[in-house]
Amino acid sequence: MSQKLINLLSGGQLRTLIIRLALRDLESRYRGSLFGLFWVIFTPMLMVATYAFVFTYIFQPRWVVEEGVDANFVLLLYSGILIHGAFSDVVGRAPGLILENVSYVKKVVFPLNILPMVTLVSALINLLIGTAILVAIYTVMYGLPPLTAVMLPVTFLPTLLYALGIAWLLSALGVYLRDLRHVVAVIISMLMFLSPIFYPIETLPAALQPILKASPLTPSLEASKDVLFWGVLPDPLFFGGSTVLSLLVCVAGFVAFNRLRRGFADVV
Repeated sequence: MSQKLINLLSGGQLRTLIIRLALRDLESRYRGSLFGLFWVIFTPMLMVATYAFVFTYIFQPRWVVEEGVDANFVLLLYSGILIHGAFSDVVGRAPGLILENVSYVKKVVFPLNILPMVTLVSALINLLIGTAILVAIYTVMYGLPPLTAVMLPVTFLPTLLYALGIAWLLSALGVYLRDLRHVVAVIISMLMFLSPIFYPIETLPAALQPILKASPLTPSLEASKDVLFWGVLPDPLFFGGSTVLSLLVCVAGFVAFNRLRRGFADVV
């Protein structure tokens, strides 16, 4: 089964199909709107402006790096929201993915297992655009980011692999369990507060820190802050171990999808 996954990822025609479907997915979201695809750029910019206003003039939280040293809370928050947004986009849509594309189920030649990959690529495009805006704002405020910032796209890897593996599983289960999407929506909302987005892990008691580290968002959240804000490389043990674990989750999700898909035609 893992060989099937390798074949899927290495197929040139499939990669082209995935990219085309992802671009069509993005276009369909903004079709009919005045600014169209420009909303992909406008949305993160409006988010930054909103966070800057709320957390500068209304709430004034602090992200303490070490005693006497604070970091820019708005940029830290925005960097975390970007990663959570990409994860929630992929995983949140997964339970209804097959049901929204029933016509593909009847087509024997269509590879249904690429549908979660399409949402992943679509979310990745949004994530990279948002990240470019984040780096641009950082540069305007503080000058050129540290050299470690070139690793920023790499830091997204474990969370995106987790998202893809979970999406494969949920998209298959969603065909049989129609209420699953509501449960997933609640869990995704909880993850925002059970991940180090609004606060650093170190502020929690030592006994609770493993709970946050178990979040699929944490490896990318911590690593992205390390390379952009702190100017250091991610912890190789935690980041490397998380990446390996996320790859295993990804493969397991792919295997589960291919086993569960056999009954799709009977249910839909």
